[in-house]
Amino acid sequence: MADLLIELFSEEIPARMQTRAGEDLKKRVTDGLVEAGLTYASAAAFTTPRRLCLTIEGLLEASPRTVEERKGPKADAPEKAIEGFLRGAGVTRDALEERDTPKGKILFARITREGRPAADIIAEVLEETIRNFPWPKSMRWGSGSLRWVRPLQSILCVLSREDGAEVVPLTVDGIVSGDVTYGHRFHAPDAIRVTGFDDYSAKLRRAHVILDAEARREAIWHDATNQAFANGMEVVEDAGLLHEVAGLVEWPVVLMGRIGEDFLDLPAEVLQTSMKEHQKFFSVRNTKSGRIERFVTVANRETADNGATILAGNEKVLSARLADAKFFWENDLRVATSDAGMQAWVENLKNVTFHNKLGTQAELIDRMATLAREIAPMVGADPDLAEQAARVAKADLSSEMVYEFPELQGLMGRYYAEAAGLPAEVAAASEDHYAPLGPSDAVPTAPVSVAVALAEKIDKLTGFWAIDEKPTGSKDPFALRRAALGIIRIAVENDQSLPASALFASAAHDADAHNLLAFLHDRLKVYLKDQGIRHDIIDACIAMEGNDDLALLVKRARALSDTLKTDDGENLLQAFKRANNILTQAEEADGVEYSYGADVKFAETDEERALFAALDGAEAAITPAMAAQDFGTAMGAMASLRPALDAFFEAVQINTDNATVRRNRLNLLSRIRQLCLGVADLRRIEG
Repeated sequence: MADLLIELFSEEIPARMQTRAGEDLKKRVTDGLVEAGLTYASAAAFTTPRRLCLTIEGLLEASPRTVEERKGPKADAPEKAIEGFLRGAGVTRDALEERDTPKGKILFARITREGRPAADIIAEVLEETIRNFPWPKSMRWGSGSLRWVRPLQSILCVLSREDGAEVVPLTVDGIVSGDVTYGHRFHAPDAIRVTGFDDYSAKLRRAHVILDAEARREAIWHDATNQAFANGMEVVEDAGLLHEVAGLVEWPVVLMGRIGEDFLDLPAEVLQTSMKEHQKFFSVRNTKSGRIERFVTVANRETADNGATILAGNEKVLSARLADAKFFWENDLRVATSDAGMQAWVENLKNVTFHNKLGTQAELIDRMATLAREIAPMVGADPDLAEQAARVAKADLSSEMVYEFPELQGLMGRYYAEAAGLPAEVAAASEDHYAPLGPSDAVPTAPVSVAVALAEKIDKLTGFWAIDEKPTGSKDPFALRRAALGIIRIAVENDQSLPASALFASAAHDADAHNLLAFLHDRLKVYLKDQGIRHDIIDACIAMEGNDDLALLVKRARALSDTLKTDDGENLLQAFKRANNILTQAEEADGVEYSYGADVKFAETDEERALFAALDGAEAAITPAMAAQDFGTAMGAMASLRPALDAFFEAVQINTDNATVRRNRLNLLSRIRQLCLGVADLRRIEG
């Protein structure tokens, strides 16, 4: 067994590409080795801004010798057919064996392939991997033909054993493999010779390179939080920024700086966004005041002055950036608090296209306002406030701050609405109406915010449906799946009874409400599947009346799912299917429908009489429970039929010779079917 170390050393790799590149290197090399017969014990990939590294342990020294038997044409086949088989098999005529088979005499080839040294296979696989690496973007440089994300400078490829190590020889576009790597660009730029992964990682650490990205993230977060704590502050968590910054440095040096006094009154989100987007700084919050007062930056080197010069430069650049943000903020506040107020921004949106077939942003606002007013009574909101909120919800799209930082849309609208003295419900809706933006994002709960959020999403769905711009496959350029999921989550998580068909009909667009409801149901299946509810259970509930009330539909599906997880529920399902099958077959054979008339006076057995009594009791519990939308109680009562049904089917023969008794028993099965189908369409449940 041997261990393999590969390093592809280059100019800086963009942080956003590093993780995927490490995964691709690992997969492509290991897949290629295994395909060629080289199995291994374990593999791990590492990335830094300047290198992709792969270590493989327990690799076979050579691929095994293989023997393959391949069936060829008939012995009396045309000579050209036999010659083609010989070429394909890579053997000569004397290597063929003729055998008698039920189909006549057939030629067989026995193909023997000798094993190959690991180094030869590694060289081929690695060259193929490098030349066809799937970078999202790549470049060529110099006179060569190789494409890489940034100029590739060296290839390290070492095969090590207990008795020593060897370089796996290969050349890619003039770059010759070796056993040499390089340390930190500033602290240790000289060549470093290595013999294996342990030697490699230890020497890199001494050369100011932390190879493991997770270790760099932990070091950054540890130092940042410690420095903040020592100053009575806390770092604002940002996992995405931490991941990105760890991909910008090989030797992280955490420095904490101050934000100028002139900028401390800017909204915290403006400070955070500006520092993150432009400087990749972490925000540091004063735990007492809650204000963002400092920042953390991560340098890639140590300096004699302990980072003082770096910090001074960063603070100077930051001040310039924040001066711009302050200018935008103050200008926007002047507009928001003027006589025209936020309406001035809405007027500007008359010149901004929402979609060339759906009009301007201002026309979108008019549609939202009308729809929000109609929805308001359904969700307990004041119609006047809902309409007012819808009319200013998108006004901040015209603001200077949102033009600079589009990700702050909605949030800045809340700030500006508050500054303009608008009602608190209206200001909140400016921020909330975009939500939820993702599966883990909170949904709006305030009635006015709910009304505007639903209006925005319903207008989007009906509008793009009307112009036939629907999602196809993985393509969803207008985020219609997200809008549908937003409608579902708002209704379900607020427990709002909202008939989707009526909402679609209230929208300004002439869209196919039936198809839109089917689209919502598809999104609902995805939503509930993530919660462990099977698709057939959802189908059984969608088949029921009132399936456009999403909150009601989810309650029914959850109750049915919980019921079927119990022994009584599962056995009831089997009993229902048995009753339904017998009844369906009898109705087809007799040409009649057995749907009424079951009478206990025709019962001949105790088990029949017990089932009549059980059905009476279940129906007495199910009817009021269904009226109250208490699906848990209704399905519990339905599941309570299980013992009586089991006993009935065990003791009673349905198709008896007595026609009256047979008809009565079939009508009894019909009563079972009707009672169960009134709760959910159990015919759609699998199993």
